[in-house]
Amino acid sequence: MLKRVFLAPDPGRIRLRFAARAVLGIGLAVVVCALAGHSLTGAVTGGLAALLALFTVTDPTVRGQALTTALLPAAGLPVLAAAALLHDHPVARDLAFLAVVGLGVYARRWGPRGHSLGVFAFMMYFAAQFLQARTEQLAEVSASVLLSVLTAAAVRFGLWCYERRLPPAVVPPPPAGTGLARVTTRQAIQATTGAGFALVMGQLVSGQRWYWAVGATWWVFVNTTSRGETLVRGFRRVLGTVIGIGLALFVAVPAHGDGPLTALVVAVSVFGIFYTAAVSYTWMMLWVTVLAAMLYGLLGVLTPGLLALRLVETGVGALGAALAVALVLPVTTHGVTDAWIQRALRCVHACTAQTAARLAGTAGADPAPTVAELEQLLARVRLSVAPLVHPLNPMLGRKRRARRVLGLLDDCAREIRGLVAVAADPEASHDARLAAACRRVEAAVEALTGGRDLAARSAPAGTGPALAHLHGLERALAELAAPLRAPSGSPLVGA
Repeated sequence: MLKRVFLAPDPGRIRLRFAARAVLGIGLAVVVCALAGHSLTGAVTGGLAALLALFTVTDPTVRGQALTTALLPAAGLPVLAAAALLHDHPVARDLAFLAVVGLGVYARRWGPRGHSLGVFAFMMYFAAQFLQARTEQLAEVSASVLLSVLTAAAVRFGLWCYERRLPPAVVPPPPAGTGLARVTTRQAIQATTGAGFALVMGQLVSGQRWYWAVGATWWVFVNTTSRGETLVRGFRRVLGTVIGIGLALFVAVPAHGDGPLTALVVAVSVFGIFYTAAVSYTWMMLWVTVLAAMLYGLLGVLTPGLLALRLVETGVGALGAALAVALVLPVTTHGVTDAWIQRALRCVHACTAQTAARLAGTAGADPAPTVAELEQLLARVRLSVAPLVHPLNPMLGRKRRARRVLGLLDDCAREIRGLVAVAADPEASHDARLAAACRRVEAAVEALTGGRDLAARSAPAGTGPALAHLHGLERALAELAAPLRAPSGSPLVGA
């Protein structure tokens, strides 16, 4: 786990800039709220709003990110108002919370913007429970949200918009489907059911901090699709919480709400959340737990018993998510993984076709966008296969096959990148052997995705760089046939 965080590659120092900008944006948002005369409750709400504006908005273009950021208050403020108005009406409050959970997950069907707005709406309702916001505080906390989102936007799109110098991100759409066949619809029902369980059990554990269990259920469902992904994420959430509580006992409890020390640890925690989010959910949860502990210390209610209660409520929430994905309209790991692998292979086909056209001198042929899409699809494959390659998975045969598939797909991506680099050379020219090799690669992909037999071909000696990459791609595709086509009754991943 340490190696994964500290040795993970950071091309262009994107994660470093992402985290540093977050500290700057959230810090400025809190300062703006303080200068506006807002209370501690308002400043904490504003800091959370800025964190969400900088963390959850992931549209592929800067223009899209700006529009989504502008829409955040429209999604969050009505929910915040409802939470404050229903604070003294427990039944209505709880039912409204479950509705926010279901609608927030369902909104993911509209892509990154729907996901961002759904997360922001949920977290505004959660924040109202966290801070015990009431009707008389509504005007102040609403103003804090508006000021903080505006401040975060000024930092992100004005002061430090490093995304303008990057190519637009490629975001693969979620698997298609209608009705209950749509993954987001099934997940919305699962999340609502799991949150209902967490809400009831969480209130039996604590009448004051029950919302922690609902929050744990919600975040377990974020960025997951299948049952296996959700279970692994739940395990990592609990593990990160355990480690974070251990760290908080040595940092947050002795601090006793000391202002300068709290500000320093909060800044480090924010940096840690943003820097580790892309590589380790466990580490991200560690920093989230420390951040929450420091805020409770600032509010004057932090004790070791409260940290223990947080662990119990997190476990309840993870259990709720596990029961929901196992019993309610389950989305199997096998089906999701197969769909993502098929899409990755079709993208290999498109990359090869575009590269062949480029080498043949076709005007406008550019494989670069499809290469970027392939990287995103492979990231989704890795996420989907994560349950099978997890150290605690006892199915060793499937684990070996899954690792073999991931390795061969990485080989395909490496050969594709090399091929595209060769094609980008202005002196690269058409060669009949290149065209033939490209056709063989395309045929190999069609055979894999169509379930037909595929035989490996030996590469002739003395080929140039482009042909070498193409033959390497052929070999990788041929070797993929065996692990992808499991014996009857033994799929790549368990149902």
